[in-house]
Amino acid sequence: MKLTVLGCYAATPRTISNPTSQVIEFGKHLFLIDCGEGTQIQLRKLKLRFSKINHIFISHLHGDHFFGLPGLVATFRLLGRKTPLHVYGPKGIKEAVSLLLKLGDSWTNYPLYFHELTSNESELVFEDSKVTVHTIPLDHRVYTNGFLFREKTHPRRIDKNKIENYPLDKYTYQQLKDGKDVETRDGRMIPNKELTLDPKPSQSYAFCSDTAYCESIVDLIHKVDVLYHESTFLSSELELAQKTKHSTALQAATIASKAKVDTLLLGHYSTRYGDLNSFLEEANQVFENVLLADDGMQFEF
Repeated sequence: MKLTVLGCYAATPRTISNPTSQVIEFGKHLFLIDCGEGTQIQLRKLKLRFSKINHIFISHLHGDHFFGLPGLVATFRLLGRKTPLHVYGPKGIKEAVSLLLKLGDSWTNYPLYFHELTSNESELVFEDSKVTVHTIPLDHRVYTNGFLFREKTHPRRIDKNKIENYPLDKYTYQQLKDGKDVETRDGRMIPNKELTLDPKPSQSYAFCSDTAYCESIVDLIHKVDVLYHESTFLSSELELAQKTKHSTALQAATIASKAKVDTLLLGHYSTRYGDLNSFLEEANQVFENVLLADDGMQFEF
């Protein structure tokens, strides 16, 4: 699982920072999460093959989380994209993007599908043979969802050192990966565990931005491998966090602790702060395994 942080600051873009956007990779899957201004420039700077992005997840319709989307949709058209693009986001996102395409006479020459979200309960919004994506209802000033990405169980791994000792046809290899016992060419049945190793662990990633302190998400993100949680403010600005329905670093860490996640990644910092280490110090008061996101950073978990 690889995470690339394209932007992780709140509100307005600056020459030294970008609003929220991320790419999460599971194998050959590249999922774009939020699309603030400057997203496609960051994609180019970081040399990500963004033509491989087929699914975009938008948390809410505040500009610092989706104003980059119309431009990216239009760029795909200019690049001659043919592959379908799926956009998942709050009701209204189709109208917003379609209006700009209409006014600019820039209709896509590839299939563009909008999946508008309205539920206040967690729901499955994407699934294939490798990954599922569920919404995480959040508490913000407008309708907002986080997203929970989970890998499905990986196939068992063939033990190459042992398999050479048996006369097996190659078609049995898939049966082994599926956990089945197999028959050798001389008629012997070999238990699966004699020839395979346990699958590599499946991984999970929860994206939670923007939101007030919200304990209702704890059960949804229980024991995820990595939790990205907004930490717009420090506790010294708790009153402002409550007024704007954002979280402090301490509150993000409290959610991580209650949910028993493995790693907490902080982001969506207010640009009022110059030193991000204060966020780390505050979060470490209640949760130990904390990382600080920053624009351009890549994490492999």
